[in-house]
Amino acid sequence: MIQRISSVEEMKAVAAGLRRDGKSIGLVPTMGYFHEGHTSLMRRSAADNDDTIVTLFVNPTQFSPCEDLEKYPRNLERDTELADEAGASFLFTPDNASMYPAGYKTYVTVEGWSSRLCGISRPIHFRGVTTVCAKLFNICAPDRAYFGMKDAQQLLIIKKMVRDLNMNLEIVAMPTIRESDGLAMSSRNVYLNPEQRKAATLISAGLTEAKKLVEAGEKRAEKALEAARAKLAESPLIKIDYLEAVSERTLEPTQDVVPGTLIAVAAYLGTTRLIDNLSF
Repeated sequence: MIQRISSVEEMKAVAAGLRRDGKSIGLVPTMGYFHEGHTSLMRRSAADNDDTIVTLFVNPTQFSPCEDLEKYPRNLERDTELADEAGASFLFTPDNASMYPAGYKTYVTVEGWSSRLCGISRPIHFRGVTTVCAKLFNICAPDRAYFGMKDAQQLLIIKKMVRDLNMNLEIVAMPTIRESDGLAMSSRNVYLNPEQRKAATLISAGLTEAKKLVEAGEKRAEKALEAARAKLAESPLIKIDYLEAVSERTLEPTQDVVPGTLIAVAAYLGTTRLIDNLSF
């Protein structure tokens, strides 16, 4: 039976006890409202480690004032059941006051990388992500932490932070989990009305068009992006935030699609912003 912990000090003590006992710890950081993408990370962690800690914290520092912090979907009881079924040992649910107490002033930023792609329209987002992940790594002391490849920029930035700060853990990347029609699973998909939900499938379809072109021999990133953009343009409901080909080593734009290239897209359907990507 999963144990729910809300106190930072209790979670630190539990993690320290596990390590004293020689237990390996897997960590799955989340903001909750679990879907198959989340639970696939939990199951992998449960298979790899003696104990798995799932964290559930809707992190306010990664939301701008105009974003969807207050309406972000939440269902703690359902999430507890799903984490338990997926094999997690602990569900850590701290509150804002314990993670960011009065007078809090310290942030972690991966310079440059955090201002690319999603960082352009969400300028404080990755500072919040890296800060909360650094805190969760310190609190939970994991051997491994698990992240989905759907959030590719987040994954690459966290890997960079761990390398640069000599953190003693492994970051495990897991494949994007998709709906049967190709849409990448996201907690924000629940915001879509039926018409928007249908149009949203063009995001993954656009990436598929780019992939087909590259596999047919086209290596120019501009041409691959044109193929993806044409597919997205089939619905007037889709407003592209960005569609770029970048190097996974630097997050800088690349002219050619070569191994280590990431084609990433963010698009709005109404007020809902969805992201997806394709890695070569």
